[in-house]
Parts: sequence; structure tokens; C-alpha cells
Amino acid sequence: MKIFKNKFYDFLIFGANGDLTKRKLLPALYNLEKNNCLNNNENIICIGRINLSNKKYINNMYKSLINFVDYKIDIKIWKKLSKKLLFINVNINNIKEFIKIKKLINNYDKIIISYFAVPSNIFENICKGLSYINLNHKNVRIIVEKPIGNSLNTFKIINNKINKFFKEKQIFYIDHYLGKEMVLNLFILRFSNILFLNIWNNNFIESIHINVYEKIGIEGRWNYFDKIGQTRDMVQNHLLQLLTIIAMKPPNIFNSKNIKKEKIKILKSLRKINIYSIKKNTIKGQYINGIIENKKVPGYLEELDSNVNSKTETFVSIRAYIDNFQWMGVPFYLNTGKRLINKKSEIIIYFKKPAVNLFKKYINYLPNNKLIINLQPKESININIINKIPNLNHKLILKEINLKFDYKKIFNYKYIYDSYECLLLEVINNRKYLFVDKKEIELSWLWIDNIINFWKINNQKLYKYHSGLSL
Repeated sequence: MKIFKNKFYDFLIFGANGDLTKRKLLPALYNLEKNNCLNNNENIICIGRINLSNKKYINNMYKSLINFVDYKIDIKIWKKLSKKLLFINVNINNIKEFIKIKKLINNYDKIIISYFAVPSNIFENICKGLSYINLNHKNVRIIVEKPIGNSLNTFKIINNKINKFFKEKQIFYIDHYLGKEMVLNLFILRFSNILFLNIWNNNFIESIHINVYEKIGIEGRWNYFDKIGQTRDMVQNHLLQLLTIIAMKPPNIFNSKNIKKEKIKILKSLRKINIYSIKKNTIKGQYINGIIENKKVPGYLEELDSNVNSKTETFVSIRAYIDNFQWMGVPFYLNTGKRLINKKSEIIIYFKKPAVNLFKKYINYLPNNKLIINLQPKESININIINKIPNLNHKLILKEINLKFDYKKIFNYKYIYDSYECLLLEVINNRKYLFVDKKEIELSWLWIDNIINFWKINNQKLYKYHSGLSL
């Protein structure tokens, strides 16, 4: 992990008491501190609505850190980090309250990194407030968390409001999946290994499955999730980005501009699902009660603050096609859901079988060779091939075997850093190749809006599935 001691910057975190800060940003900042990536003289200004003392806030955050990480906290590192945390209560609806923030910025020539860890409908108020205290100058960078809005139209409205105060080059649209180690490795796996370069097309690949399965439910976020649903929250937000990285052609130069150009080509080539193909190519579902880890868990309509008439999907499966020369006829299956038996994110590439089974006498069915890329929680690459079982008289006894490359074992890492550490460092270094382009977001929303529209027109069936479903 690179150290940026020559950079002078302050962090602002809006939504400092929120779930994103507790689960992701705080552990990331702790790990950056642990690796000496934070300057000693920087401030991390934590902005929230609750009226708390700084001491109380730091105590609360320490408890959260212990709760949300699976490793032991080094108290010396925590104390060093906590000295940089400055909590202030700001009513973002009152522009004059932003003066409180201004008083904590001791050097306006510093790089200011402002993280909007809040719902996108209040981005405008934050932008107005930052502009009011002149914190929208060229050294200010803002990080906004996807999904932004809940449709193409709402994204454009929100983005236009941000653009009144910040230029596009100052805005980092974050999709945390793009910072995951195994997602970063997709570029290397695809473009530096001749083994895959020449077979990455419809001549050799039968289908591609992108699966993002969650064990958790909505975690008390009913009012947010019910307006969004799994398709907007996960497919538009994460799975389409994974699809573009898997399907894009090698860029002429490995840089942000050329990577985005190739990803945009893929999004433009996605076949639109129409009123005739919507039922054949999409399935949506909603979890009901069930058992996970020997514990009863409630159904979606039994969650806190729920509306029993809600038709919001918590599971979706979409069969997508890319209409270009490389991928014509290859189905891409985008599958994601909540309250499933296991948490896992994976990409499975099924290769075509040989035209002729030479060993039919010994094995009736030749399974597809598979490349399985496990993104999380157990980072690995697996290749499934057919092999002969050793025996004394050389009989052809064939079996499918798995060649496994386990990231932690190969590189002797006990812990692989989460995506947020990597992405925060990229913002500090002003590099954007791990971030999403405005055009990518617009094209993703256009494709997703089309699906949701036809669901409504067709009155698409919402299937019920028990929590703890195994896929």
C-alpha cells in the first residue's frame, strides 16, 4: 500500500453517524492509519445531525469499529487515529451552519476530500453549504456513493445540481466493488495472460454468470430499500460494472480514459429487454421468513417499519446479451438477492464443450470447463478441467478436478484489505480508473429503467422464497 506523506489533505465525512461510516469508512481509515498512509497533521472532520461531544463520538466509533471488523484492534493505532477525528453537529438544511466546518479548516490550500455518506437527495444542500464557505475550489474533491437517484431522470437532476458547484473532474462516483482486490485482478487476469486473451469470446465461451448473494436482509433500512429494490441497488450499482470489466476489449492504453471508453462501448451494446422478452429474461422475488444459521429470521414484509403491500424485489435474475461481434449469442446471467444461505460474490465462465467426445466409452457426459472467480469472502480463482485418475493398469477413468489458486495462501496474507482503503488512496492521488464515469451511470440507469418499466406494464409476477434459500 502506497504512502502519501507528501500530500496535505483533510477529510470531511457527511453522515458521520451513519451505517456506511461505521461499517466501511471507519475501518478503512483505521487500516490506512495502521499502514502509515495518513498524515500526522490532517483532520478528519466528522459531520452529523446528532448533538454529541467529540469524546462521546470517539467512544461510539471505537465500539462500532470493534463490532464491524473481524480482527483485533491495536489500541495505539486507534488512539493515533482518534486524535484526528473532530466531530461537529451541522444542520445541513441551514447554510450558515457550515461556518462551523470552515473554522476547523486551517489551510485552504490543502486538498479537501469530502465524502457524502448520505442519501443522494441531500447532496444539493451539502454542495450549497460547501460553496457558501468556499470549499468548492479546485483542490476540493467530493466522493458520492452510488446508487445516485433511483432512475436516469433523478440521477440527471441530482448530478446537474452537483455540477452547479463542482466540475466533473472533482467528482468521484464510488462503486466499492471496483476497489475489491479480485475485481482489480480481473484486468490482470484477462489482459496479461495469453491463455485467456484469445479464448475470451463467443467461439469458446458458452455463458457467463455474475452472482452476488447476501446472507443479510435489509438491516433496518426499510424506508430506504423499499424505494430502491435489489435491481436498482445491486444490478445498476455493481453487477453491470462487473459485466463491463468481464466483457470489455483491452484498452489501447491502461488508463482511466481508455478503460471508461471500452466499458461505455459494452453498456451501449447491451440488448434492451422489451415487452416480449421481459418474462423470458427476468425473474424477481421477495424473501419470506425462514431459518439462517439455525435461527428464525423474519420475512421482508415482517421487517421493522414494513408495508405489507410492498411489491419491492429482494432477489433478481436477469439474462442479458451484448450485441457485438465478440459476444453475440452469449448469455450473461446477473443474479443477486438477500437472505440467501451464503454470502458470496463470484463470476463463473462456462466454456464450450469439445465438438466431439472422444472418451464417450469412459465418460458419457463431459462437463463444461469452468473458470470460477471468487470475489468474496474467500478470494480465489478456480479452474475446473477433466483429468485422468491415476491407476496401475492405465484404465481411462476420468474425473472433473479443480485447480485452485487461493489468494491468502499464495501471497501469505492473513487479511486482504477491503475496497475502501484502496479507493480512498486513489482519491488522495487523484486517480479515477477505479471510479465510474457519469456516462456509465447514465447508460446503466437507461437499461435498468427499461426493465422496471416493463415489469410494471406486464404486472410481472413477484415470486416468494424462504430466507436461507440455497442457490
